[in-house]
Amino acid sequence: MKDSFNISITSTTRRRKLSNGTVASYPQYYAEYRDPKTGKRRRRAFNKKKDAEAFRNALLVQVAEGSYVDERTAPNVSKAIDHWLANKEGQVKASTLKGYKVVANGAIRGPLLIGTRQERADYTESGVAPKGARFLKLLGDIKLTDLTTAGIRVWHRTIVEQCGNYTANRAKSHLKSILALAEEDFGIRAPSMPTGLTRARHKPKKAILTPEDIAMLITAAKMDAEHGIYYAFPLLAGTRPSEQLGLLWSEVDFDKNVIRIRRIQERDGSLTEMTKTEAGTRDIPMGTTLREMLLEWRLRCPRKGKELHRVFPGPGRLQEWPKLRVGGGGPLLYQNFRRRTWAPAFKKLRLPYVTPHSARHSFISTLQAQGIEVGLVAQIAGHANPTVTLSVYTQAVRGGAAAVAALERAYEPQRAGVQHGGPA
Repeated sequence: MKDSFNISITSTTRRRKLSNGTVASYPQYYAEYRDPKTGKRRRRAFNKKKDAEAFRNALLVQVAEGSYVDERTAPNVSKAIDHWLANKEGQVKASTLKGYKVVANGAIRGPLLIGTRQERADYTESGVAPKGARFLKLLGDIKLTDLTTAGIRVWHRTIVEQCGNYTANRAKSHLKSILALAEEDFGIRAPSMPTGLTRARHKPKKAILTPEDIAMLITAAKMDAEHGIYYAFPLLAGTRPSEQLGLLWSEVDFDKNVIRIRRIQERDGSLTEMTKTEAGTRDIPMGTTLREMLLEWRLRCPRKGKELHRVFPGPGRLQEWPKLRVGGGGPLLYQNFRRRTWAPAFKKLRLPYVTPHSARHSFISTLQAQGIEVGLVAQIAGHANPTVTLSVYTQAVRGGAAAVAALERAYEPQRAGVQHGGPA
């Protein structure tokens, strides 16, 4: 862009002959300038002087900040969506990308089918609209330079009315990411996201286990040679169920004391050679308890043929020693894991039931309660952004008394360097 940029406002009187023969006169204002990138002369017409002045001021700011874009060649939201989805390919697993496409295409790009949730799902799947279908235009055709905060607010309200708060807020989160990438790659400044939007009703936080509950489970797991490692592992490693069930022995490094998370197991038992997100690919340190349990389990773990393969395979059926197991070593489906191994452990110990994924919540929350910095917790948990660790997963595992006690310790006179000798 040029160092010097000038824009002038001129005016003229335009005349138009009306149908009754009279001539009407009205003022016309022009903002005249040379395009900061091409140097070509440009002129924009306005009916009101204040509109011309507002355009001039906005253009001066864009040029000064280096964010000028010719609105005639600016991409629209639809192109920004395509660019964002293409960027996500290879970074997230196929099913996650499919979910992104459903929301981005159905609730952001549009058009949006007016109808029931099932009708919209059928339309998304087949592309065939029901007879007499009506549609609402969304953001797809709007140029990024014309997208405003007010426009986003109206769009969000439309999605809330048609699809509900959850879909609207999820779409808004995707839109924010789409616009951020467009700002980086296309150089078009994204409008601010509107505040004070309708929120979903308060969603209760997941139940999590206390450190005392976890200690009881791990103690029981140590004595449960056949199933203990299955329900102790997520409490000691903080993995997602899909990561646990997809873990292979080749990724358990006893020399370096780390567990390498490199893949997940899908619901049908197949393995996907990538994690839920790019940040999910990580190394988890092994503590002494987990290391000892895994070493013992390696001796008993069902094989794939004669070789160790999955760390958490289908257990098969035990036979009298020294006969080998029958049918073990294959994939263990999540529902079978939850019904046959996870739930019975809670029932036997008379502990409040939580899901396997809630064990991950407990793991993350306990690390936070023990004073581990949030950046390290996010790294171990596989979160790309520590904000997720703080806002979604971390819950209190200690009562308010612990917080007050910590505050009092911080205020103890000897810690602050205060002597008790009284005034001199």
